Formats: sequence, C-alpha cells, structure tokens
Amino acid sequence: MAANGTQARRDALRRMLEARSVAVIGASAREGSVGHETMRELVELGRFDGAVYPVNPRYEELFGHRCHPSIAEVPEPVDLAIIALANAQLEDTLRACAERGVGSAVIYASAYEAPREGVPPLTERLARIAREAGMAICGANCMGFVNLERGLRATGWEEPADLTPGGITFVSHSGSAFAALLHNDRNLRFNLAVSSGQELVTTTADYLAYALELESTRAIGLFIETIRDPAGFREAMRVARERDVPVVVLKVGREAFTREMVAAHSGALAGEDGAYEALFEAEGIHRVESLDEMADTLALFVAGRRAGPGALATAHDSGGERAMMVDAAAAVGVPLATLTPESTARLAEILDEGLPPINPLDFWGTGRDAGTVITESLRTLVRDPHVAALAFAVDMVTDDADEEGYFSCFLKVWPETDKPMAMLSNFAGGISRKDVQRIYDAGAPALEGTLTGLAAFRHLFEHRDHRALPPLSGSSPASDEVRERWRERLRSGQPFDELEGLALLADYGVPVVEARRAETLEDAIAAAEHIGFPVVLKTAAPGVQHKSDVGGVRVGIDDSPSLEDAYSDLERTLGPRVTVARMVPPGVEVALGVVRDAQFGPLVLVAAGGVLVEVLRDRRLGLPPLDAPRARRLVDRLKIRPLLDGVRGKPPADVGALVDAVVALSWLAHDLGEELEALDANPVICGPRGCVAVDALVIPRAR
Repeated sequence: MAANGTQARRDALRRMLEARSVAVIGASAREGSVGHETMRELVELGRFDGAVYPVNPRYEELFGHRCHPSIAEVPEPVDLAIIALANAQLEDTLRACAERGVGSAVIYASAYEAPREGVPPLTERLARIAREAGMAICGANCMGFVNLERGLRATGWEEPADLTPGGITFVSHSGSAFAALLHNDRNLRFNLAVSSGQELVTTTADYLAYALELESTRAIGLFIETIRDPAGFREAMRVARERDVPVVVLKVGREAFTREMVAAHSGALAGEDGAYEALFEAEGIHRVESLDEMADTLALFVAGRRAGPGALATAHDSGGERAMMVDAAAAVGVPLATLTPESTARLAEILDEGLPPINPLDFWGTGRDAGTVITESLRTLVRDPHVAALAFAVDMVTDDADEEGYFSCFLKVWPETDKPMAMLSNFAGGISRKDVQRIYDAGAPALEGTLTGLAAFRHLFEHRDHRALPPLSGSSPASDEVRERWRERLRSGQPFDELEGLALLADYGVPVVEARRAETLEDAIAAAEHIGFPVVLKTAAPGVQHKSDVGGVRVGIDDSPSLEDAYSDLERTLGPRVTVARMVPPGVEVALGVVRDAQFGPLVLVAAGGVLVEVLRDRRLGLPPLDAPRARRLVDRLKIRPLLDGVRGKPPADVGALVDAVVALSWLAHDLGEELEALDANPVICGPRGCVAVDALVIPRAR
C-alpha cells in the first residue's frame, strides 16, 4: 500500500512537471497582473506546445486561446491548473479542480485565513482536497516552477526570456531566491527550478526524487527552511550518492527558536539546527552560508570534474592578493598543497628572478613572455601529484591581450587535464561578462569571490572525502538482554541517578570512572578507601542535574580528614547523599551526549566539555549509528581538536579511545534513543591512556 502510494505521488508529480495541458485559472488581459504574466510566461516565453486553457468568465479569448468561464467547462481534465486567485477563492477552486479530474495545481496565494473556532486552517483543508484527489500541489505561497527541458513555465512573475536548459535542479522555499537564481548572469543553467512554498502535499523530497530520475541532473541546489518528509529526503540522498550528484543546501532559520527542553547540555547545544547538521554530515550534503557561496559551489560541481588526492593550488598576478589568499584559505578551511621538489624546480626555471616557486604562486614579474610564463606555471601546478585542484585567482577584467591574456592561458591548460580548475575573481564587480563568456563556453567554472570561491573548493574536497568513506559497518555492543533491560528501565520514566547513568554507559562500552554511593560520612570514607585516594566527592541530592552549578563537587581529596571536611560541607548545603569517585588524572575534557529530535530521532553529540560546554558551543552532531571513520570525522572537526594532540609539552591524548567511545555511545543512541529525552556524559576526560566518563545525566523520554 505504501509503495503504491509513493508511486501515485510520483505519477501525480510527473503529470504536473511534464504537463501536456494547462489551465490558468484567473488568467487576465491586464498587464502587470499575475494572471497576465502567467499566460505570457506559458504561451510566449516558454516552448510549451501543449494545450492551454485560460479560465476567466470576463473574457472570450486571451493570448490567442479561447477563454472558459470555469474549470468545469474546460473540455478535458487537464494535467495542471495554475490558480492565480486570492485566498478567499482557493478552497472552492481547488475542489472544483479535483471534481473535474485535474491532475495537479500551482497555488500562488498564501492560503492564509483568520482562525475560526472549530474549523481547520485553510492550508489543512486544501491539503485534504488534494490528497483525496491524488493531486500534486506546488505551493501554496509560491512562485511556481519552470521545467526548462519541457519548455513549461508555470510561474506568474517575469523570468528571463533566454533561459536555456542545464544540469542544475533548484528547489527553494524562498520565492525571491528562486527568482534570483533564474536571473543569474553567470551561466548557471537549470533543468528544473521550483518555488515550492508551503509544500501542502508535495515536498522537496518529491521534487528531488523526480530530478534524480533525469539524466541531465548533475547538481542540486536547495534553499530550505525545514524538511517536511525526512524519510523521503534521505531516500533521495541515497539516490544522489549512487549517481554522484552533489547536493548543496542553504538552510535558514538556525537561530530562530530555542529548545524548551534544555535540562541537558546536549539539548541546549544541539539547538533547533542540530538535526540538520547531523543529517548533512551523514548524507554528505554541502551546507552553504549564502546564495553567492551556493552559486560558486554549484558552478564548480556542475563542471563535472571531481577532486583526487591532494590539496588546492592557486596562481596569482599579485603578491598582495597571494597573501590575501593564504589568509582566506586558513579562514575557510581549505588545505593548500605543498609542491613536489620537481614542481618547485620547474617553477624556478619559469619565473622571473626573485619570485618564490611555491604555492600559492605569484607569477607576475617583469611581464616579459607573460603568456608563456602564465601558461607553463598553470601546467606545472596542475600536473603536480600533490595538487587536487587549481584556482587561477586573477581579476577577470576586460582582456585585450588575446594570446597572452589570462583567459587564453587558462583555456590552453583546461583541456589538458581532468583535474578541477576554475578562474576565481577576488572582486565580482570587476568581471567582464563578455570576456568571461569564453570560460563558460568551454564548460569551465568562473568563481566570483575570494571566500565563496575557496568555500566551493572546500566543498569539492569534502565531497571527495565523504565518498571515500567505507560502507557503514558495526553492530551493537550490547546483548539483546542488556538492550531490553535498559529499554524497560527508561520506559518506567523514573529518574536516573549518576551511578545508574554511568552503568548504562558502561554496558555499552563507554569507559566510566569507578564510583560508589554513600549516605553517611562513614560510608563515604569506606568507599574512598576501597577506591583509593585521591577521590572526588559529589552531591547525589535528588533533582540536582548539574552539580557544578550548585557547588556540589569537591575534587582532589587526598585523605580521610580532607574527605570529612568536604562531606560536612556538602551535607550542610545539599544533604547527606553523595557519590565518591576515583580522581581521574587531568586531560582534555570532552562532552558526549544523546538528544532526541522530533523529526530525525536520536542524535549523537561530541563537544568541548567541562563547565564551559555551552559557552564554547564547539560541537558536532551525527546520526546514529556511527562507525570509527564517521566518529573520527566528528572528533576531527572540533575546534579543540589540536588539544588532543598535546600542547605545551603535554602528551597527546588517545584519540582512538575517544573515537571508540563515540561509536559505543552512537549504538546506545541507536538502540535506546527513542526512549531518551537526553543523555550527557560530561566531562569525558581524555588522556594518553584512554578516556573515561566521570559524570552522567540520563533523562528518560516523557510519556
């Protein structure tokens, strides 16, 4: 049944995006109106050769087509109805479309209606009509779509007349972003662009499934606020990986809300955006921060070349811009290649005296034999085995020196290699559109900003690295009996104390500190003598979740008299119940955690630990389960990662042990995450002999 439902949705979507008959409800002769522009886009600007039915009782004919008073009087059940009407008319109109057997609809209007007691919102009523009729819907609150391969423009706003098909699919929750990319002047060409709006029934995942069936789709761009069909989206990402179609996403709204559930540090750190971070990491999705970065990244990907081993080489005609590139590469996180001795020697022969033969390369000296110097320098860089990609970072201004000009030099080397190459301008405002067309005509990318261009190369390398990951492997370290026992314990809803939380971690293979509970001073001394001094004394008062916040931790207790003093102090302020734990040698403090997202389920968190965990906000999130390569990617991307290698004479920590702990925790999240609201293991102290969790907070899911 589910499979049939999926196929029915795809058939309805195909009927919309490949419509052979279109009704425009609200078609108009009034210039400037949405109904007029819809007809103009469909009839005059597109290559649509199917049947067109304007619908408006005020006209006999529009744009050379007979006009019909209502959708009921259109002579056939059309594939697509474009509804260019106000909110108040939407429900009756869509119902009439459903009754007439219309296959799909575009709804421009916002579908807003003032709330009425006992009446479902208009958006729900429209969605119900569409679902019952098996209709696909673009919108509401959208600008429609253009299928350039089919010559079908289902939009009511003026788009460029000369749009030609290309290899990019773009789906946007923002109508402005949809229009902006269609109006680009930099050779970004689309097979399909969709302003999907509120996605009443047809979601981004549906559009992606369709696009990934097209041979022409070489890259995908998304501007999204949310993902409404997580399972369908992940399935589309699986197909994208199989086809090696990069997916570039601008996800907005990461700071829009704050979680209500912040009792655990993991929940506060994950925030509203944590699930998307984890999803993008798991699926190899490239997140960008601006439309400019998206444009540069799509341009580099759609050129089709993929990075092999190595890093980036850049060539410049300016020592100052070369220095700027070094700074920018460090800021963006792009690795720069170290050239082989052979390449260095060859560059020394080519360059004018005084120019260092290194990467990044400043090739401009006296200007003598400039064309030869530039071309041979580019060849030498791109042939170096340590170079995975090349950026020719010069200002792409008007070029009068034909054979010695920058564009000519680049185009001589471009066909000689299959390595990614791009021209990169440090100033988009100075680009000569006429001259850069030569780059576009050769199928090469031209990137239009220092930071955005470098970010595009970073995405190129990340695409390579993610695809090199082995298939996910491993199995739960806990037996069926252990999993079921903890599942039932969590479902009881009873609060966990620290020792029980540590026991849960230990059962999944996360190393934990030796600790005992004490209700009296005598019990505390006996526990300390059993464990061995020095010890840590912590309050175990019920309801205290973050002990440091209430002064409930005493560390470095070396003997019984010191323990007596510490115990008396805690007993007076927080009560007699305490935990006595082994004092773990100092190390790098890391926080591990699990938090459950309403859409995507449990997430695994790795972060800078200790009392500053929420202040530093240095964290990475993953979707469980994880294996060692994927867990290491999370650890390696922490800002505190260099601390684990040892600083100021301190020995390096056992990073492998930390990675193993992350993998173990990910299986706990996989097995029990639906029963957890959150779990904190903070801090996990990492030293040269391994890592150990010294505290645990477990919050069962409320039921």
